[in-house]
Amino acid sequence: MNNGPYIAEIAALIGDPARANILSALMHGGSVSAGDLAFAAHVTPQTASAHLAKLVDALLLLCQRRGRHRYFRLASPEVARMLEEIMTVAVKRTPRYRPAWMRDEALRSARTCYDHLAGRLGVALAESLTARRHVLLDEDGGAVTGEGAHFLDELGLDLADAQGRRRRFCRPCVDWSERRPHLGGAVGAALAQHCFALGWIARIRDSRAVAITAAGRDGFRVHFGIEIPTAASA
Repeated sequence: MNNGPYIAEIAALIGDPARANILSALMHGGSVSAGDLAFAAHVTPQTASAHLAKLVDALLLLCQRRGRHRYFRLASPEVARMLEEIMTVAVKRTPRYRPAWMRDEALRSARTCYDHLAGRLGVALAESLTARRHVLLDEDGGAVTGEGAHFLDELGLDLADAQGRRRRFCRPCVDWSERRPHLGGAVGAALAQHCFALGWIARIRDSRAVAITAAGRDGFRVHFGIEIPTAASA
């Protein structure tokens, strides 16, 4: 089967600078209004509306109406993974200009990749889990071991709920800034959600970056053996 035309269609949609900015603005996994996405794309609301319609038609975005306003989010974790992997390829070359997201130290330190953790923090968590044989990762996927299930259960994660989700349970996701895998899939999402709930990390407004709190520094050290530099914390 020749998939060339389909690849070209998606590549053309993502390749437009305004649409690329829109997609990047949604990589935190939440919903954003059409007006805010127009601002992120540096285009007029009318132009943004046309771009958003194309992205929805291609099943890259989902739209939800709330009263008079429209809110958009990425259509699936697979779309987020595709965008993250494009970013990984992008940083391997020397561009004519270096986008802000490549220079942002906060993003490189700790950020969300759709609904799981990335950056130095995300990679360190994945390495801690694999070093202790709590999680097994390879290029094709991953698995939580019996010891890992016990560890995550004691930490407070609901693995039964994660297993019931209609997505990959556990998988590696190559980190664009660290060039090493962080933990994705339903397990990675559950871990990120739990870290937010514990107050170990906090969202930074208008950014995918997250701040690591004092409680987080202690929690990551005690439970994962990870030392977080004070400069990268809240």
